[in-house]
Amino acid sequence: MAEALVIRNLSKRFGGLRAVQELSFAVREGETVALIGPNGAGKTTSFNLITGYYRPDAGSISAFGRELVGLRPHDVCNHGLARTFQVARPFGKMTVLANVMTGAFLRNKNVEIARARARAAIEFVGLSAKEHMPARELTTIDQRRLEMARALATEPRLLLLDEVMAGLNHAEIDQAVTLIGNLSKRGLTIVIVEHVMRAIMAVARHIVVLDHGQKIAEGG
Repeated sequence: MAEALVIRNLSKRFGGLRAVQELSFAVREGETVALIGPNGAGKTTSFNLITGYYRPDAGSISAFGRELVGLRPHDVCNHGLARTFQVARPFGKMTVLANVMTGAFLRNKNVEIARARARAAIEFVGLSAKEHMPARELTTIDQRRLEMARALATEPRLLLLDEVMAGLNHAEIDQAVTLIGNLSKRGLTIVIVEHVMRAIMAVARHIVVLDHGQKIAEGG
């Protein structure tokens, strides 16, 4: 399999804090890779660097053969990378459908096409019955599903999931694991940050362990 994402010697400092230190790893197309480690290990900072929210002090980020450093977040997304956030960020007053259409508009400016793509993503994550509900009225797990649907509506080749199981109960975690497994079966490349180890062991083929911004172990 070809490499979907290649990180080389990535570093980021905030004042005197080294958030990420010479981080290197690679993700192959169709693979699910987990980034794990304690709070403050640099996992979310790494996601922010990959997706253009932060610019690294040093290092290289390549996705599907193209260098991403210097690109803005919407350009990174346009190149086929989409992400979710630790804290769900829906447009609360907008419906589920309208929220997901904001993602679909990245590639489809036609309203009817965008609506159809959004509905397909909503159906995939299991929210079709709630597509006309305001996003702020969704439960925690449904807001996580909404985040995934909005990301999927951008038609990504690589999906970065940031603690999508935080705050979920055991049954909801099992539902999330099934959903991620279905995404993988579709051939999507996935990088996931998560603290729920039983979920990581169920979905990830490869694990990268971070601590204090450094890679301290890797295996699969």
